[in-house]
Amino acid sequence: MERLIKVLSNEDISLKYKNTPIEKLLKYHNLGESFDEYEKAELLIGMCMDNRKQLKIPNNFSYIIRSGGGNLRYSEFKVSYAIAVGGVKAIALTGHNNCGMVNLMSKKNKFIKGLVENAGWEEKQAEDHFRNFAPMFEIDNEIDFLLSEAKRLKEKYPKILVAPLFYNVDDNLLYLINED
Repeated sequence: MERLIKVLSNEDISLKYKNTPIEKLLKYHNLGESFDEYEKAELLIGMCMDNRKQLKIPNNFSYIIRSGGGNLRYSEFKVSYAIAVGGVKAIALTGHNNCGMVNLMSKKNKFIKGLVENAGWEEKQAEDHFRNFAPMFEIDNEIDFLLSEAKRLKEKYPKILVAPLFYNVDDNLLYLINED
């Protein structure tokens, strides 16, 4: 957690995010700033599908793509759409602590058993499904993944501001990640 910067005041927001949709997101969610009205999205938020996270943001403020671990590698067309057609100029890449995609391989048996019992799959079918897809979605460490994914997105979309953010499910706050 030493790489995280808790945002509890305007002064905690890094200068590179001042006067950007990232600053607005942090102010809305962490600082309780009153919502402005939006006609169109200013931001794309990529965040984990985890049900413990709910952002405090106004309607029409952002596009949101939810995927395991906040992994946008397999949602690039949607990211490109938000930029090209939606006109967003910033991406908030948001991961969180205690993510189920960390050490996914340790959940193999539970995953297979769950598909067999809950979805009616055959065990071999469930095992093949896990074997084929788990390596695409497993992450080693939430913060390291966010930093590497942010770097990848910055290289792919050089004119877009990409901010790796961390959602702490224990206090429901967004944290900046020290990228140095």
